[in-house]
Amino acid sequence: MAVSTIYSTQALNSTHFFTSSSSSKQVFFYRRQNNRRFNTIITCAAQQTVVIGLAADSGCGKSTFMRRLTSVFGGAAEPPKGGNPDSNTLISDMTTVICLDDYHSLDRTGRKEKGVTALDPRANDFDLMYEQVKALKSGIAVEKPIYNHVTGLLDAPELIQPPKILVIEGLHPMFDERVRDLLDFSIYLDISNEVKFAWKIQRDMAERGHSLESIKASIEARKPDFEAFIDPQKQYADAVIEVLPTQLIPDDNEGKVLRVRLIMKEGVKYFSPVYLFDEGSTISWIPCGRKLTCSYPGIKFNYAPDSYFDHEVSVVEMDGQFDRLDELIYVESHLSNLSTKFYGEVTQQMLKHADFPGSNNGTGLFQTIVGLKIRDLYEQLIANKATAPAEAAKA
Repeated sequence: MAVSTIYSTQALNSTHFFTSSSSSKQVFFYRRQNNRRFNTIITCAAQQTVVIGLAADSGCGKSTFMRRLTSVFGGAAEPPKGGNPDSNTLISDMTTVICLDDYHSLDRTGRKEKGVTALDPRANDFDLMYEQVKALKSGIAVEKPIYNHVTGLLDAPELIQPPKILVIEGLHPMFDERVRDLLDFSIYLDISNEVKFAWKIQRDMAERGHSLESIKASIEARKPDFEAFIDPQKQYADAVIEVLPTQLIPDDNEGKVLRVRLIMKEGVKYFSPVYLFDEGSTISWIPCGRKLTCSYPGIKFNYAPDSYFDHEVSVVEMDGQFDRLDELIYVESHLSNLSTKFYGEVTQQMLKHADFPGSNNGTGLFQTIVGLKIRDLYEQLIANKATAPAEAAKA
């Protein structure tokens, strides 16, 4: 018997319908956007996809994190071959990264006319986002829309095949409860206002010639929507990478030396938090000495159990930056539960991407560690799915 479900979106300028047929194992998406209708017939595949969510504001390091993550799984992440050159999708051997900007229901002009920002949920199509992530997780290919960041327009959709690992990254991966429930693991990149401001000044003034006043105005214009719709998502994340001003330099406001905290939720299936020296203890460690070169202001690590939005968490913190990445092996040897395949794998990954932003501080270190933890989580999930039918047969 065919089962049909119809959804009408709450977005300001989008209507779509979804119909599934259990007998034919096909999914039909009927979607109307800007008076154009997209019809898609989608056929089921056999595998089930592991879904990872990464949330952060714009300009907070999502792209760099994605490159580190896909590198852990092997293969270079590239846009779909032969497709739209302005596609936001990145595909590697095992992973597909989807930018959730593609689910904007309004183009740049439409948002101006309606007086909303891209951060506003009303400018995004969460119904379609949910249905397509759900379909991909179930092994079903989809025709995903494309938001063109160059033109600000909504381009024709592209075919996305279900990968082994799907990463959905953007402003809202944990905003909608239905999408949130599809995630096997979630990360939030939490950049403090002080660091975000310093980064934006460095980039926009030095590289783009913007004035200090225009940069401040841009940040202030986004702030209300960020605080209302983006920042609250961190309470749902399984891991948070929090980037703060250093405490090693009094009154520092340059944002070049950073204090970075890796906040890991306890009790997450297939995920064991990393710890320093002794699990569950409170540790403060200054490793600078004969085995680690440290120029001013040095490096300091902290580790302790804590509470975060009423969840028990473990927190590893690094303040300062490395002078020599090859010496990172000394720090790596004192961290446990890293989910590495061999001794020194964290250091190897960091050296491999030494030119990536954050490679000399805690942002690169903790992004690499989370990538390795996600690989381990994926392998455990797949192993568990493989043994489940046999255990069910015994029962």
